[in-house]
Amino acid sequence: MDAVRVALLREVLAGTAWPAAARRFAGALRSSVVPQGGGLLLVGTAEYEPWHLAAHLVDEAAWSGQPELAPTLVRHRVRPGDPAHLAVGLGRIEAAGRGETLLVVAPERPEAGLLERVHDARRSGATVLALDGGDPEVRGLAHEGLTVGGTAEVDLDTVQHLVSAAAGENSLPPAPRGRRGFRDRLSRLADQLTAPPPPRW
Repeated sequence: MDAVRVALLREVLAGTAWPAAARRFAGALRSSVVPQGGGLLLVGTAEYEPWHLAAHLVDEAAWSGQPELAPTLVRHRVRPGDPAHLAVGLGRIEAAGRGETLLVVAPERPEAGLLERVHDARRSGATVLALDGGDPEVRGLAHEGLTVGGTAEVDLDTVQHLVSAAAGENSLPPAPRGRRGFRDRLSRLADQLTAPPPPRW
């Protein structure tokens, strides 16, 4: 999702708590990985692999000049012949420790084996963050979490877009007073380009 669409999404959600909640969570993510120089591991459940979040974080890492935001995608099923960046299995979580961050994306309750690995990583000193659908065990393991329940105004995919965009923005120094940021200017330009033409009299 590009900057213009994220800006429009935030505008639609302006009356809700989601933009601020996503920025708070993104700030926790950034403050966990940037000072450590990276070490971000991203894992989903056996049924849900967070491909899109991984791709968006890679993009934000490049655009924001914060390579630490680029995650290692940890997969439940690794096939022979998979390229190196897609060949990291669950054993990587078992090896996680101090200085590393584990971001768990779990729209549904994860299988017990994943929860055990996440628990072990936390005991070994890894920071655990969770984007979840409301499972109490996932939240209990997380140092910081953001829950998207079934009654929320948004779904988990939408919140992932908000979080990844905010993670890149939060890494940038604040703009000087009186000057609009690049994404704000881009959003304003998009509004002008999509506005209906003035009536001709």
